[in-house]
This record gives sequence, C-alpha cells and structure tokens, in this order.
Amino acid sequence: MTSSPPSFQGFWYPILHASWPWRVTWLYLTLFLFLPIAALLLKALTLNPAEIWRIATDPVAISTYNVTFFTALVAGIINGFAGLIIAWVLVRYEFPGKRFLDAIIDLPFALPTAVAGLTLSTIYSTNGAIGGFLEPFGIKVSFTRLGVLVAMIFISLPFAVRTVQPVLQDLESEMEEAAWSMGASRWQTFWRVILPPLMPAILTGVAMGFSRAVGEYGSVVIIAGNIPFQDLIAPVLIIQRLEQFDYAGATVIGTVLLLISLAVLLVINLIQARGRRFYG
Repeated sequence: MTSSPPSFQGFWYPILHASWPWRVTWLYLTLFLFLPIAALLLKALTLNPAEIWRIATDPVAISTYNVTFFTALVAGIINGFAGLIIAWVLVRYEFPGKRFLDAIIDLPFALPTAVAGLTLSTIYSTNGAIGGFLEPFGIKVSFTRLGVLVAMIFISLPFAVRTVQPVLQDLESEMEEAAWSMGASRWQTFWRVILPPLMPAILTGVAMGFSRAVGEYGSVVIIAGNIPFQDLIAPVLIIQRLEQFDYAGATVIGTVLLLISLAVLLVINLIQARGRRFYG
C-alpha cells in the first residue's frame, strides 16, 4: 500500500496540472488584480498604525469619503430606475431612431472622461443651455456637489441599461398574458410578474454603476469646484497628495476607498443573492 504524498505536493498538484484556461485565468488575475491590490496595501502599511489612522480620519479625508460614496450611491440608485425605464423602451417599443438611441447609450464608455467633464460643465454652467434654464430657480450645477452627481450619473448610466436590457428581452410574454387573463392590471403584472426577475439585474447595474462612479476622476475634476468639505472627491484628494509627493498618504486614502468599496459591493451582492433565492 503506497503512502499518501506530502501535503505540499497535494496543494501544488491541482495547480501544476490545471488546464491552460485555468492557468491563464490565475496568471491574468494575479498580474492585473491581486498584485496591484497587494502593492497598495503594502505601501500603506509602511506607515505606523497611528499615522495611518491620522491620515484616514483626517477631516478633509472624511468629507471626501462622504461626497464620493454617498453621491456615487445616489447616482447608482437614480440610474437603477432610469436604466429600467430606458431598457423597457428599447425592448418593448419600436420607433424611428431606435438603433441610434440604442447605440448612443454606450457613448460614456467611449468618450474620454475629460471631454465628458468639459461638455457637462459647459452645458450646466450658468451660461449653458441647461444651467441657464436652472439659474432663475436658484439651482447651480457646475462647480457644485450637484455637478458631481450629474457627472457620476452620466458615466455610469450604460451599466444600468445594459444589465437589465438582455434580461428583459428574455422574459416570456406568456407570463404577462397569463397574469392579464387572471384579471391582473398592468401595474400588478409589472410589480408581481415582471419586476421580480429583473431585480438581480437591476441590483447588478446599480453595483457596477456605483463602482464606476466611485473611481471616476476625469469628468468630476472638471465639473466640480474641488473645494474641501463641499464637493472634493476622494480620487481628487489622492491626486493632490501625489502632487505633494505624499505617496504613503495617497495609498492610505486609496486603501480606505478599496475597503469601503469592497464592503458596499459585498452588501449589494448579498442582497442580490437573496433576491435570486427569493424570486428564483
């Protein structure tokens, strides 16, 4: 009877004999995900715990976390509703220019963020097409926190639409017809038959849009006033620290962003998984 191989052989055997797609997956993730994250954490840990806590809880840093995460979450929720409506129109209606509208939804993916910020700050300024209309009502968008929200909505909208659209296309119309035949109204049919299967996709779009908005820099830095305690976002603060050659301080703030983002995404994924079990 042969003896079992040593534990280290048992650990490395599946890795060394894995298929090539599996090896490429781990190599790619290691080079472009795990190592950069590890480098960020190790750089931040070069400071002592007291210094890390001082930088992470600095009043200016705390205000940027508030602006960044709260505004990104609001943008994600708004796009969750708007993305559902836009996807509904694109799937359920036929109209002239539908293909053009469907294609232009992806424009924020291709448009350089600096160009987006310049365009948004122009049309939402007090002399712009939209900002000039809002000015008499006392609503100022450019160079305010509201401008940050507008920029985050713009760059994260495609995620909300593209995650819901294919799910909505795959829904069987027989389910709606069965609900109507049983006396359900259109609103009841939407609320109880159509919306539940869409909820996981909607939550996915919100999560992806939130993640994209949290990391946005190019468009926000132009449309915002970048004033501490008002509309300064964390990515801009990181750039400011780098310009001051405070690399360790910048990595501490970046680490805080990473940890909070992971926590928020974990919560959203748990809600999404529960929704799948509940509606599945």
